[in-house]
Formats: sequence, structure tokens, C-alpha cells
Amino acid sequence: MTENVKINRGLKGIYFERSGVSHIDGTKGELSYRGYSIHDLATKSTFEEVAYLLIFGELPNTEELSDFDARLKAARHLPQEIYQIIEATKSGHPMDVLRTATSALAALEPQSLQLGEEAFIENGIRLTSQLPMIIAAHETLRNGRTLVSPDPNLSHAANWLWMLKGEVPSADAARLADVDFILHAEHGSNASSFAARVTIGTEANLHGAVVTALATLAGPAHGGAAEDVMKMVMEIGTPDKAADYVKAKRAAREPVTGFGHRVYRAEDPRARHMREGVRKLGQEMGAPEWYEILQGVVDAMKPYARHGLNVNVDFYSGVVYQLHGIPMDLYVPIFAIGRMPGWIIQCLEQQRGNILIRPLTLYNGPEMRPFKTLKMR
Repeated sequence: MTENVKINRGLKGIYFERSGVSHIDGTKGELSYRGYSIHDLATKSTFEEVAYLLIFGELPNTEELSDFDARLKAARHLPQEIYQIIEATKSGHPMDVLRTATSALAALEPQSLQLGEEAFIENGIRLTSQLPMIIAAHETLRNGRTLVSPDPNLSHAANWLWMLKGEVPSADAARLADVDFILHAEHGSNASSFAARVTIGTEANLHGAVVTALATLAGPAHGGAAEDVMKMVMEIGTPDKAADYVKAKRAAREPVTGFGHRVYRAEDPRARHMREGVRKLGQEMGAPEWYEILQGVVDAMKPYARHGLNVNVDFYSGVVYQLHGIPMDLYVPIFAIGRMPGWIIQCLEQQRGNILIRPLTLYNGPEMRPFKTLKMR
């Protein structure tokens, strides 16, 4: 009977639920949030607007946006105990510190245990502001610097850069960080979002789901692509060596980092917005060679596009962070900052029609056999 069961390893191609949040057409290379093209959102919107759109379903009017922005800014604070935890774990990887501090927040803030939809939204808004504070505080403390207080006059993205570096970013740098968060805000049933939904399926609270998502995102097969691309760029060194690098990788049948995606056969629609940002920021920072190396790799990979090996969004993200002087081990935590609204709405959708997510595994072990006592083995 079990011989005819089809196994879809990794649940590839399996629809487990309906969702009204993001639509991905991997063949055409299209992505939309709530019916709005990612291209319009990346060029005309802000992270605050997109977060509101994802959580509440519609773009905000002026009053709604002002109120939402005020709620985000009001949540820019951490219990003192969190700083003590960060100090005690500062030698750890930033993702481990972020996950640990987020878990501790659930114990330190009683409202995190509430399960209603309004509580989920309120807790989600608070976590959206707290995650970048945790990351910035860890980077500051592990380098022996003085903590930087949040600036209520700065946007979500600009305040993140301010707290991280202690310098008010230029308008272009802040905008590029904002676009980066928009592009990473939501992407369907990716590994971390699915893991968060599994947690909510057990009727756990939002903080527990976000901790699950963070633990899942930390895996290099999910969140580590931007870091790997930057390592590749450094290995190549100069633009004139890009073609030989790709040729050697293909000859060895090894993947070229930043190309290909689980759902996209065409170019990742998010990539174009980071590409132009890298070019401009590289010029601003006096380091145009990073962009030139990337484009050298893109040119060398063009013959393989017909096989679905196209640029993905993380191909350019790592260089953006490098140009800001951000350490490579912060690349995945930055991904988490942008993905928070997506995790919130995925958890809300799961909660609204909740069902325990419990797939099956097909047993292929030994047939039934008699038990032998220890003396007989």
C-alpha cells in the first residue's frame, strides 16, 4: 500500500494553506505584496508603509501612517535586563544573541504572552522596533563602545544605521537600507515563515514563533546567501578575474553564490533595486570596484540563465552592507529586521484559521520483529 505514496521531499510543490499576503510567479519573475508590485513598493513606498500594508491589508492614509509610525517609535526601548544578557553573550554569533534576547523578552514583558489578534499586532510592532535595537546594542557592546540611544526623528531604517554606527546616515544610504527592508519584508512560505506558522499552529505566542523563525533563518541554506556572496567577491578580488572565477566554478560543477532560487526561474524581481543601489553607494563611498566585480560575475553567468540560474536579491545585499562597514556576521540579522512584518502577518493568518500543522513521514524501517532481552543480544 505504501509503495504508491508519493514523497515530496522538502514539501516541494505542496500547497498547505491559502494566503492573501504575497504572490510569487517564479516563471515570470514577479512578486507582489497584497496586490502591489514589488517594483512600485520599492520605488514609491517606505518600510513603514509596507509593514502597515502587510499587517493590516491596505496601504495607510496619512493619519494611519502617522499613528503606526508613532507606535513603532514608541517601542524603541529594551528592558535593562536585555542589555545584561547581551553583555553576557557578546562573544556569541549575532544570530544566537538575537534569538536569545528575543526569547528573554518573552519572559520580561508579560504582554508578550497574550494570544489575541490585537495582542499579536501590538507585540509584533514592538518586536519590529526591538530587533534592530538588539542587533545594534550587541555590535556596540562587543566592540567596547558606548550604547547609542534611538532618535525619534529618524525613520526605522535611518535609526537602525544611526544606532549601529553612531552616525546619521546620508539620505541615499538611509533610503537604500529602507529599500532593502522592503524587498525582504515578505516572501510567502519560506523556511522561517513556515517554521513560525508551525509554532503558531500549536497555539504558542508570537514571541515563541519569532524565536523559531530566527533559529530557522540562521541556517546558511536560508539566510546566509548575502554573506556568501561577499566572501565570493573578496575571493575574486578584481573585476578582471570574475570571468575566470565563474569558468572555474562551472568546470568543477560547483554553484556560483547568488544565482538561482527555490521559486524563481527568471531573475529575482527584487534584485534590480539592490543593483542600482550598490552602484550608487559604491560611488558615494569611493569603492566602485565592488559593483564592477558583481557585474563581471553577472556577465559571465549569462549563458546559464536559460537553466534558471539568474541573480537573486542576496547577490547585491552583501555588498551594500560591506560598503557601510557592517561585519559579515550581521548580514543575516539584518535580513531578520526586514522580515519581521512578514513573520507577523504569516502568524496572524495561521492564528485566524488555526490548525495544527502535522505532516506525515513514510516509514521505511525494519518490519515488526520480536524483542530480545539484554542477555540474549
